[in-house]
Amino acid sequence: MLLGFEHIGMTSGDMDRTIAFYCGLLGLHLVLRKPNEGGELAFLDAGGGMLEVVAPKGGAGRFRDVPMSEAGMRHLTLAYDNVDEMIEMLAQAGVEIAEAPRDAYNPEMIRRVAFVRDPDGVLVELIERAPQRVA
Repeated sequence: MLLGFEHIGMTSGDMDRTIAFYCGLLGLHLVLRKPNEGGELAFLDAGGGMLEVVAPKGGAGRFRDVPMSEAGMRHLTLAYDNVDEMIEMLAQAGVEIAEAPRDAYNPEMIRRVAFVRDPDGVLVELIERAPQRVA
């Protein structure tokens, strides 16, 4: 029986920078950080699941967007109570805004949406849930 979503794994070019972005700016919580065989590992709690971040000793290249013609993960989505305020704060912090806040295309699920890039170029979607949606 499924218990819930646990985590998704990602690679970071700089663990300190990644933790500062996801925890310091986006509000995730650092649960574990430790060295591993090839560099460093961290788990960041997002409230409904975690990010497992691996930072290789030699660094990592910038994220490559997955073309629509290829299978793969396209973005990471986090829910907030006010996307417009989050984007304003992130813009002031110098975060790359990929798409300004707008009304969502799927109002049954999402009210507002915006996209930013994390320090490695990973596309992060920020949303406000639709009022009629249950969790």
